[in-house]
Amino acid sequence: MRQIPLGLRLPDRAVFTNFLPARNTQALQHARGVASGEHPGLTWLCGPAGAGKTHLLQAVCAAASARLRAGYVPLAELVPLGVGVLEGLDLQCLCIDDIDAVAGNAAWERAIFGLLHEAEEGGGGLVLAARAPPALVPWALPDLGSRCAAGAVFQLRVLDEAEQQAALQLRARVRGFELPEETLQWLQRRFPRDMRALYELLDTLDEAALAAQRRLTIPFIREVLSAAGRAPGRDG
Repeated sequence: MRQIPLGLRLPDRAVFTNFLPARNTQALQHARGVASGEHPGLTWLCGPAGAGKTHLLQAVCAAASARLRAGYVPLAELVPLGVGVLEGLDLQCLCIDDIDAVAGNAAWERAIFGLLHEAEEGGGGLVLAARAPPALVPWALPDLGSRCAAGAVFQLRVLDEAEQQAALQLRARVRGFELPEETLQWLQRRFPRDMRALYELLDTLDEAALAAQRRLTIPFIREVLSAAGRAPGRDG
């Protein structure tokens, strides 16, 4: 059973099968190993927004939950609740997103250090994600920075234009439909090239197309976006 702290739910589509590896193949292979229990200890994923960090974290949690107590913690959302959200998790595979949100705060770092110790003692997996590699994070506790740097560190690369197209087409196939080439290019030209935003937009459009029994043509997309008050980023 999937164990998510504080009632958080993972998106059903944040799984390994719809993650396009491109130049992040090594990170994907390692993440699969974490989920299967082959790579215990600490893993650090870093890269700019839209590089796929959150997708991989959630995919690890989703896959691991089939055999382990697993959880995903988005710190950027939970920081206002206080450091107590990290207490008593009792998980064998823990994925913590947005380490940047607490870096430099000694109380949060001590709590993360404790989770790392528990993972090492119990043979579990702890996956952390941030924009920067451990060596460039402004730690309050240098020892935690050293321990993180000694783990498996992977720098994720943002997809280029051709890789984005392949990723969106993969997402569409996993959802059970084909994305017309002209529609794909239209979306890329008119919306910010951030994969999270494009994935969310694609999911919204697919749900609207299913409800209306329509294909994802450009005129239909215009109708949906107009009704939702979302205008394209460029004229077209």
